[in-house]
Amino acid sequence: MTRPTVGCLIPAFNEAARIGGVLRAVIGHPLIDEVLVVDDGSSDATVDTAQRHGARVIAMPRNGGKTAAVAAGVAALRCDLLLMLDADLTGLDAAALDQLLRPVLRGEADVAISLRGNAPLAWRLIGLDYISGERVLPRAQLAARVGDLCALPRFGLEVFLNRIWMAEGARVAIIDWPGVASPAKAHKRGLVAGARADAAMLADIFRTISPAEALRQIATLRNRRLRDRARRDPAVPAAGVAALSRWRGRW
Repeated sequence: MTRPTVGCLIPAFNEAARIGGVLRAVIGHPLIDEVLVVDDGSSDATVDTAQRHGARVIAMPRNGGKTAAVAAGVAALRCDLLLMLDADLTGLDAAALDQLLRPVLRGEADVAISLRGNAPLAWRLIGLDYISGERVLPRAQLAARVGDLCALPRFGLEVFLNRIWMAEGARVAIIDWPGVASPAKAHKRGLVAGARADAAMLADIFRTISPAEALRQIATLRNRRLRDRARRDPAVPAAGVAALSRWRGRW
């Protein structure tokens, strides 16, 4: 059987200093058929850096936010699967990409999401970062919803995807990435600007979904991870899965 084609979509804004490391891991990877960087109106050398590494680049005329950049990329790609990556990752390598892609390529899961090594402690304790930007999913999930994407807040993408996955009953693979990290906004922009950016991101998330829905997403996706592990590993206690199901039901 011919494997599904994979297009890697990387939205980027002022990431000239970091995107090269991501592209070195992605360009030439045997499981990735196309790499597309959507530059979101950068004022630095992001476009030149991406082109120099061999990526195809779409340059947006102005900064419209991550969701708009992803919508443009989805419309431009013609692959079966999307591999979505943030442009500022450190520690990314071919093995990490293999981990994220293979459960979907093998038919073991419908979608996959990363859990980076420097994810917030709460997310690492429960084994899920529900707003992680590193994902594998069928392109068709978003290609049919480009109009909906364009109507989302700038940073409403990840929770919008979670809603689709929950509605479609997707089998979710959560991939531990202990060696991969994403720098904090405060590190990239300074304390004040970074705090403002984090606050704006949270505001966008809760303009897209309510806090109650955020809790339901966390519980549902975490529950699906436990069920997946229980199917593959009989040592995972069924009682733990059942308890989490009851907790999810309260929401």
